[in-house]
Amino acid sequence: MVRTQVMLTEEQLTRLRGYAAEERTSVAEIVRRLVDAAWSDREGTRTEDRRRGAIAAIGIGRSGVSDLAEKHDDYLVEAYS
Repeated sequence: MVRTQVMLTEEQLTRLRGYAAEERTSVAEIVRRLVDAAWSDREGTRTEDRRRGAIAAIGIGRSGVSDLAEKHDDYLVEAYS
């Protein structure tokens, strides 16, 4: 663990101490949990952004040909001829 200092308002510290007392743990542990939760939320947002991007990309390369899956080799030969 690394020691660090954080400046808090009186209200923030009071609320942290109350929460720590309810959880029967230290203020430092509560701060660590809150930092972890913030990172999890942020990473979840990135995952959601990636998912939205992938869904938006569906169909971008549409060929307009209905039998491409079955005749892809024929179309490649035609394209390179």
